[in-house]
Amino acid sequence: MNNTTPNPILILGGTGKTGRRLAERLTAQGLPVRIGSRSGTPRFDWEVPATWGLAMQGVSAVYISYYPDLAVPGAAEVIGAFARLAVQNGINRLVLLSGRGEVEAQRSEEMLKASGADWTILRCAWFSQNFSEGFLVESLAEGEVALPVGNVGEPFIDADDIADVAIAVLTEPGHVGQLYELTGPRLLSFADAVAEIGKAAGRDIRFVRISHDEFTAAVAAHDLPPEFAWLLNELFTEVLDGRNETLTDGVQRVLGRQPRDFSTYATETAASRIWSN
Repeated sequence: MNNTTPNPILILGGTGKTGRRLAERLTAQGLPVRIGSRSGTPRFDWEVPATWGLAMQGVSAVYISYYPDLAVPGAAEVIGAFARLAVQNGINRLVLLSGRGEVEAQRSEEMLKASGADWTILRCAWFSQNFSEGFLVESLAEGEVALPVGNVGEPFIDADDIADVAIAVLTEPGHVGQLYELTGPRLLSFADAVAEIGKAAGRDIRFVRISHDEFTAAVAAHDLPPEFAWLLNELFTEVLDGRNETLTDGVQRVLGRQPRDFSTYATETAASRIWSN
């Protein structure tokens, strides 16, 4: 290997919604990446700290996407331990994917800052892609989405915008010590979002508001891992209470352009027929 080859960027959660897109962009630019996952080489597992050191050897920077979510209790301590180990290994450039309005996520941000790393935080709204690459796909295809959420506005952010921001902050100067809050360009309720998806898919898809107890029972019936069942309940009972009903200019500050609108996402995604029954 010659001396002009840059060291790889380690992408934790490299097979997830944002990590996969970031890896594709870096690779397209001819920049080396290392995917940090349980199926990666070397293997990386958040629950096995002994795997962290090997995965970070020889990398120039790390994109941190925590599994299953920073909202999970104890996540902040794990992020803190990882960030300190990275700094001890000479890796100062750390970029954290964080969530808006989540107490544990904000604790994770503080742990990252305290590690001594050259940090950047991407604090994101609810992903548009949760409707096409997450637990809601099945419901949308079946024609009815039932969630325990009312007329709360959410500024859905496109995962492609997050990846564009991530590659910018990882490869361009001027982003160390910055917290960018990333939202889409407008607020939509979940009922609005489902209606836009139905329109784009050319289908009648209903949105039904259900109680938290009904939602908990429905999640239990899906046989999800316990941490996911807990997480979904947390997000819908705690975080979606109106605390995030604001738009921010994070995408504009980093990329110099407007974030993608939800309707663009819905139209492009509907063309794949993922929401067709």
